[in-house]
Amino acid sequence: MVYYFIALIAFLIDQGTKYLIATRLEIAEQIPVIGNFFLITSSRNTGAAFSILENQRWLLIIITIVVVVGIVWYMQKVRRNGQKLMPVALSLVLGGAVGNFLDRAWTGEVVDFLQFNFGSYTFPIFNIADTCIVIGVALIILDTLLEVQREKKQRNTQQEENV
Repeated sequence: MVYYFIALIAFLIDQGTKYLIATRLEIAEQIPVIGNFFLITSSRNTGAAFSILENQRWLLIIITIVVVVGIVWYMQKVRRNGQKLMPVALSLVLGGAVGNFLDRAWTGEVVDFLQFNFGSYTFPIFNIADTCIVIGVALIILDTLLEVQREKKQRNTQQEENV
């Protein structure tokens, strides 16, 4: 249950920040936070990450539904195995996916507002849901690497016991 609570918190923070941006800023309006490096910029995205699959609203909705169902199923499976990191990671991905799904289903676009500039390069503008998804995926990769290491260590221990 705690993992769904984590997903709910991620979802609520995402939706709250998007609401503030959508109701208080005009599109393309900017607020510098750290000079020109970090700006709050009101933007809309009709595609997925990095604006891929623009204007493919129904395809993205269907993909998100499949992903959410898969996450919930897998979270139940790993939770029963006593794992901790993987369910937290999946919770973050779930909260982020549902946050962007709701925007896409409701308005056909996602509110983005976190902009970082590195000299003349501007990283694609993103939101809290995207941040949760990226952190969740990074934690999934970390958990997978740690699991491989645990299995390798366990095999070595078994081989030493058999000698």
